[in-house]
Amino acid sequence: MNSLYTYSAIIVMAVVTYIIRMIPMALFSKPIQSRFFQSFLYYVPYVVLCAMTFPGVFSSSLSTVACVLGVLVAIVGAWFGASMLQVAIMAAVVAYISQLIF
Repeated sequence: MNSLYTYSAIIVMAVVTYIIRMIPMALFSKPIQSRFFQSFLYYVPYVVLCAMTFPGVFSSSLSTVACVLGVLVAIVGAWFGASMLQVAIMAAVVAYISQLIF
């Protein structure tokens, strides 16, 4: 890739991010009263994070079994209150070991 493409991509991403953040501020000048809409907006960052993370997780290895086991260990670790670092380490170790086995 040349540097012009890289700088153009960075500028386009910055503009799109700015527009996405400014539209709600421009349209909603009053506090949002709807409980449904408030809860919808509350969960949007989590959904976007999952939508960006899961394809990368399942395409990171040739073994789908290793990916599934890593995700399951991460979910169980997070459920029982492990820190983010502990969850990441547990999932990576389990995925690595299961990739060697399967």
